[in-house]
Amino acid sequence: MAKPPSTRSSSKEIDRFLQRSRAITQFAEKQPRLLFAVDATASRQPTWNRASKLQQEMFDATRKVATLTVQLCYYRGFNEFFAGPWLTDSAALARHMARVRCAGGHTQIARLLRHARAEHRKVPLRAVVFIGDALEENPDTLCDLAGQCGLLRLPLFLFQEGAQPTVEQTFRSMARLSGGAYARFDTRSADTLAALLGAVACYAAGGAAALENSASDSAKLLLQQLKP
Repeated sequence: MAKPPSTRSSSKEIDRFLQRSRAITQFAEKQPRLLFAVDATASRQPTWNRASKLQQEMFDATRKVATLTVQLCYYRGFNEFFAGPWLTDSAALARHMARVRCAGGHTQIARLLRHARAEHRKVPLRAVVFIGDALEENPDTLCDLAGQCGLLRLPLFLFQEGAQPTVEQTFRSMARLSGGAYARFDTRSADTLAALLGAVACYAAGGAAALENSASDSAKLLLQQLKP
């Protein structure tokens, strides 16, 4: 028995489909995009687990303002770098993070910054958040890349766990050169990290004005550094 002829879409149907696709793409591109990066080398598992739970603060902070779109990035092991899909759901991001186990290796912050720069050139990012405690790369190289991010108006928000002086000095310089901000926390200050993530999300959604309307100490700390 002969098969019936397949139904072909009319040119009008194709045009309507393309218009809807363009509208969806344009809507997604207007949403604030934030790159959320965490050091996943061996010593970081406790902080990774904590960040997995606290990342929801970023979504909650902007829920009344705009839908936040977040990409998770991390490095670990030998030359392993991961950049996930862009997500608008904290539960989906938490599931991604729950599957990750930290592995020994050197820091790859320069690789992360180059990735952020490339993503920013495709569709502009509002900010990059990085959580880490170590630095095994050339500070001059990292500061140069941070300066390039600054020229592209891509601020870096660097959150240091611990108090290693070389890490602090480099992170502070990178934040300044990019037009971002730096803050420090420790294993006992989960609330501090949660507040910092929420403050950056507010900035990503509404700029410095959104931070000015926030009464949190974390918002004030970041705002002081963002002001020229």
